[in-house]
Amino acid sequence: MNVASTVVLRRNVWFVVALTLLFSGCSSRTDTAGSAEDSGKPRVALIMKSLANEFFSTMAKGAEAHQAEHAEEYELVVNGIKDERDVSRQVALVEEMVASGVDAIVIAPADSRVLVPTLRRAMEAGVTVINIDNRLDAEVLQEEGITIPFVGPDNRAGAKKVGEYLAANRKGDQVAILEGIQTSFNAQQRRLGFEDAMKEAGMQIVSSQSADWEMSRANTVASSILSEHPEVSAILAANDSMALGAIAAVKSAGRSGEVQIVGFDNISAIQQAIREGKVLATADQHGDQLAVFGIEAALKHLSQEESVASDAIEDVETPVDLITADTLAPPTP
Repeated sequence: MNVASTVVLRRNVWFVVALTLLFSGCSSRTDTAGSAEDSGKPRVALIMKSLANEFFSTMAKGAEAHQAEHAEEYELVVNGIKDERDVSRQVALVEEMVASGVDAIVIAPADSRVLVPTLRRAMEAGVTVINIDNRLDAEVLQEEGITIPFVGPDNRAGAKKVGEYLAANRKGDQVAILEGIQTSFNAQQRRLGFEDAMKEAGMQIVSSQSADWEMSRANTVASSILSEHPEVSAILAANDSMALGAIAAVKSAGRSGEVQIVGFDNISAIQQAIREGKVLATADQHGDQLAVFGIEAALKHLSQEESVASDAIEDVETPVDLITADTLAPPTP
């Protein structure tokens, strides 16, 4: 059976399921790129974390641009949650996308463990699943008896690059870390990367706390750290939103220019902060292309014969680069 026939058959099955849900009083999201009619093209759902985070809005734009360039090859459904911690909403989005009959789900999970059983059910329903950005927990995947390929960067190596640059340009030896959501694999890996660099440089981590990836929370946590540990000379933030919060906290403490800040993601606001000397460095995991890498992996699998299992898709390591004032591209006019 060829790809188009497989897609049409699967879609017809899910059309019946969707009608059943509709008439039983349930609802599902139907926002799509392209016609609501069956075109025979695969439908790929991109499910991200908070679209309030510039990194994920950039990811969405990159995916939409790719689909526009390949409109004859597939249709795209883009979803995101409002809050980085709203895992239950992300679970619901997966279920809605399965009920709507998508052929593949490309997901940046808000939690590395909680999403796994829902994704297993999606796979059992015949949906190809690709994991991007935040790797799903290997132990839970094993417990659920599934393999889901991960397409994304080595977060530990990326964070270590940033930490090493800080160490080489440090103003002191005592630092603090702002962690992401602690149940997220990428948050754990970035913390470990920072720790690797600090240990090798002989620097002391006097505080390491979660700020849940969020700017306002990071402002609060960093302010508390600076008050409790006035000797802190640097703050290593596991994403750029938290780095922005750290900038505000350092300014409020009257320590601008004294406390160095590094981040991770290379969002536009951080690029400006690097140019202004408010941030020392960040890591670029090429958010505008990260979803595209996942979409291409999903399309590759959908183009294969049905006999090829989804767990036959290999992991794909994507680039992550150190960004400093020396390497930062000039601003767009």
